[in-house]
Amino acid sequence: MSAFFPDKKIMLIWDQAGWHKSRSLKVPENIILKSLPAYSPEVNPVEKLWQWLKKRVCRNRLFPDMDDLMNTLTEHLANLIPTRFMELCHCSYLLQ
Repeated sequence: MSAFFPDKKIMLIWDQAGWHKSRSLKVPENIILKSLPAYSPEVNPVEKLWQWLKKRVCRNRLFPDMDDLMNTLTEHLANLIPTRFMELCHCSYLLQ
């Protein structure tokens, strides 16, 4: 992410799962890490986004293959304006 957006500050929110940690992790200067409390999916912003996508995009729909599903999800995510994304995730703190 840092390489794609070198002039932007990026907040990476993660859930402290063991597989997300490494002693060799080097965090670029433009990335800010925010840790969620352990065992707390209810406060994980992306969980709310997945719920919205499942209701809005995937409900009662059969995708012919994984590529079609990925393309559909990518299209919907790309068209989300930042304020709508923050509303869906209940992440007003991202504006700060």
